[in-house]
Amino acid sequence: MPFSSAEATLFAGRFSELANNMSIALLDKMHPIRLALTTLFAGGHLLLEDAPGTGKTALARALAKTIAGTHSRIQFTPDMLPSDITGVNMYDQKQRDWVFHPGPIFAEIVLADEINRASPKTQSALLEVMGEGQVTVDGVTRRVRQPFMVIATQNSIEQAGTYPLPEAQLDRFLMKTSLGYPDYEVMIDVLAGAAAPDRSELLHGVMTTAEAAGVARTVGMNYVDRAVLGYVAALAEATRTDDTVSLGVSTRGAIGMVRCARVWAAAQGRGFVLPDDVKELAGPVWEHRIVIDPDAAFSGADAAAVITRALSNVPTPVLKR
Repeated sequence: MPFSSAEATLFAGRFSELANNMSIALLDKMHPIRLALTTLFAGGHLLLEDAPGTGKTALARALAKTIAGTHSRIQFTPDMLPSDITGVNMYDQKQRDWVFHPGPIFAEIVLADEINRASPKTQSALLEVMGEGQVTVDGVTRRVRQPFMVIATQNSIEQAGTYPLPEAQLDRFLMKTSLGYPDYEVMIDVLAGAAAPDRSELLHGVMTTAEAAGVARTVGMNYVDRAVLGYVAALAEATRTDDTVSLGVSTRGAIGMVRCARVWAAAQGRGFVLPDDVKELAGPVWEHRIVIDPDAAFSGADAAAVITRALSNVPTPVLKR
């Protein structure tokens, strides 16, 4: 059934309630919070790239608390093995059989902390579960819980002892954003509550995981006009043909944009997607998927400029009312 205007209005209210609850733990971070919730309801994963101590872990905890879901934290290190993430079969002497011990990936909200500190072999353990929602160990495939979301963090400052995420891994993340430092007044409020630094303990469950999974399926039916679909396709093509780009937005990236735009529009109480929704989300959804040609990068080219040019050069469709 199509997503109605009444359902959009109801969803917008619930979305705001979720965001306001999370903002108790993350002061003055409403925009990243809304992006995180959009990623959740669009069935994707979030990459946070920021300096240490800006609240990346707090965001994952706040989201898990808000949807009353299970939460796990994986601290990535160079000596970590794939089985440390997925789990391992161990022989049980009493049962005289192999028993599977699930890894921390079997939670609804998984924080992959400092993901770029692990080796590429360990990073690749996330590819299957992020792409297909399942984990295969010793030939046996197990589904993860729904909703399922990986929130990965990486330090944009420190490069020593890190392994940059390959393009295939980056393309698995639906969005990439940052939290940044709080402004002066908010910083004072943070310091005033420093005696209890984990403000996520103050949160309550606004929605159950079962409800969140159901809402995600419903909002995924929000209407997208064919003209808007054409606009997304044209923008993706523009990033691929840009002179400074060696790898533009993939088909997965274009599909991800449509999924995010459906949720973003519904969160504003609309039962249809506008081209402006695509423009607002272009940076978070697409920047991390674009690979700049090394020579162009040396001259100062970056992904943000590529998206800006695409938005300027591709005509915005006018929808019929």
